[in-house]
Amino acid sequence: MTTTSPQGRTELLRSDRTPVRVLVVDDEAPLAELLSMALRYEGWEVRSAGDGAGAVRTARDFRPDAVILDVMLPDMDGLAVLGRLRRELSDVPVLFLTARDSVEDRIAGLTAGGDDYVTKPFSLEEVVARLRGLIRRSGTASVRSESTLVVGDLILDEDSHEVSRGDDSIHLTATEFELLRFLMRNPRRVLSKAQILDRVWNYDFGGQANVVELYISYLRKKIDAGRTPMIHTRRGAGYLIKPGD
Repeated sequence: MTTTSPQGRTELLRSDRTPVRVLVVDDEAPLAELLSMALRYEGWEVRSAGDGAGAVRTARDFRPDAVILDVMLPDMDGLAVLGRLRRELSDVPVLFLTARDSVEDRIAGLTAGGDDYVTKPFSLEEVVARLRGLIRRSGTASVRSESTLVVGDLILDEDSHEVSRGDDSIHLTATEFELLRFLMRNPRRVLSKAQILDRVWNYDFGGQANVVELYISYLRKKIDAGRTPMIHTRRGAGYLIKPGD
């Protein structure tokens, strides 16, 4: 099974601009982990459960936007789990997984309230594509355009040059915007002063480190002031941006 790359494709976000949440329920731990990795690669938040009781408990706490649910579980079948999930989350889309390919099984799952059905063995690409379709049709998430960068609650629109953090709009100069864009295109990655100078100011490192430090300080005053810091210094290495803890 292979994963697809999210490059060059729109992304889904919840209405509060946080990552989509998916619950994976399967008692085959390697398969559950493989699915979870593929979904995290999409930028989604994922939790898993290995049985029906655990799925209901996790769903109650996690409040997922979609559920991948194996039909055959050790403590109860997926149809019974679906019934309990629907009492907690009446509208959550559910994608069934099954090793059985009979028409009767498909009809039973869909009649019980499942939204789609994938038969094992399957490709990860198919599961992700079907899940994206379910989430979009459910209206629980919105499409984020390819021009939008998001790190935590910080949003930068590369087309309109609008920047916001939470509910607050942030005004940046052209150079501040380019610096922030470079940082946000490389979240959690330490960028050296030389790399920043080359990308933002288009010239080689040559005793100009002070200009990087100066503009980092400008950004911190606008992005981090009064909030959990997102822009961090790694002594002797450079700077990085990551979601506030």
